[in-house]
Amino acid sequence: MANYAYKSLFNFSKSVFLAMGCPEVEADQATKTLLSADLRGIDSHGVARLKGYVRLWEKGRINATPNIKVVHETPSTAVVDGDAGLGLVVAPFAMKIAMEKAEKVGTGWVAVRNSNHYGIAGYHSLMAVEKDMIGISMTNASPLVSPTFSKERMLGTNPIAVAIPAGTEPHFVGDFATTTAANGKLEILQRKGDPAPQGWLQDKEGLETTNSFGVNEGGALRPLGGSRLHGSHKGYILGSIVDIFSAVLSGANYGPWAPPFVSFIDPVSDPVGEGLGHFFGAMRVDAFRPAEDFKSHMDNWIQRFRNSTPIDPSQPVVIPGDPERKMEAIRMAEGIPLLQPVVDDLKAVGEKFGVEFK
Repeated sequence: MANYAYKSLFNFSKSVFLAMGCPEVEADQATKTLLSADLRGIDSHGVARLKGYVRLWEKGRINATPNIKVVHETPSTAVVDGDAGLGLVVAPFAMKIAMEKAEKVGTGWVAVRNSNHYGIAGYHSLMAVEKDMIGISMTNASPLVSPTFSKERMLGTNPIAVAIPAGTEPHFVGDFATTTAANGKLEILQRKGDPAPQGWLQDKEGLETTNSFGVNEGGALRPLGGSRLHGSHKGYILGSIVDIFSAVLSGANYGPWAPPFVSFIDPVSDPVGEGLGHFFGAMRVDAFRPAEDFKSHMDNWIQRFRNSTPIDPSQPVVIPGDPERKMEAIRMAEGIPLLQPVVDDLKAVGEKFGVEFK
C-alpha cells in the first residue's frame, strides 16, 4: 500500500470526469465530493469508486451534461430532477436549494429523483454547518440488503448523515449506513482477501456467513443489528425510512427497483420511478433559538460526552465526526493510502481516457 497526495488524486480524478464530458465546474464539484471520502477515511466511497462511475457512464446510465432542475416547490420544499447526472454533482445542487429555503423561511427540505450514487452522505450535510444550520442528508442505494426474516434483497445500505454546528468545538457529524456495514467495506475486504465479521452477511439461503463475497454470490447484507435478537428490525426500519423519504417521496425508484451501482446486479426492466433518490434538509438554528446560545450549549454537550468516564482509559470517548476530522488532517499532510487493486483500477481508467495515473 502506498500513499498518494490529495492534489495528485484530485487532478487525476478531475481529468477523468472531464474526459467523460463533464463541464469544468461539475468535474471540479464531482472530484471534491468524491475525494472528501478518502480524506475522511471512508475509503470505500472515494477514488476506489471512480471505476464504477465510469462503468455507469459507458452504459449510458450517467449523463455527463445534465440539466438539473427544480420540478416542484413550495416556500420550504422542492423536488429536484437530476437528469441522470452524477450524484456527486446533483446532491450538492439540491443541498444548496435546501439551504436557500432555510435562509428564507427557517427550514428547507429537498427530495431528489433521477440521480445516481452521491458519494458520502456526510459531505452534503456538512455544507449546512458553515451557515449555522443543521444539515441532513440521506439516499437510497443498490438493493443489497434483506429485511429482517427475508432472504430477498430489497433495500440499499441507505445512509443517514446529520451535521450540527458547534461553537469552539468541532462540528458534530453523524454519518452512518443503516446496515451492519456499507457495501464498500465488503469491497475492501474482498481486495484484501479477508473474511467478513460475523453478523454482516447472510448467504442466499438467509444463513449467516463470513464469506466477504457472499452478496456477490446471491446473499445479502443484513440491516443494522445483524439479527432479530440484536435489533436488526430497527436497522430495517431506519433503511425503510431512508428509502421512502429519498425515493417514494421524490418519484425515484425504491426498494428492489433502485438502480444498482454494483456491477453484479442488472437494473430491473420495470422501473417504478426515475433513477436513484436522495433527501436533504437544512434547519437554521436561529429558527429555534439564538445561534450563539445553541452553539455554546453544543460545546457543553460535546465536552461533557467527550469527558465521560471511559471503559478503558487508553480509549477515550469520541464524538461523532472526531475520527474523520482527525483522519482528514493526517491525510492532507501525509497522503491518501491506496490498496494495490485500487491503484490497478485507476491505472486502467487512466489508460482508457489517456490520463496518466502517477
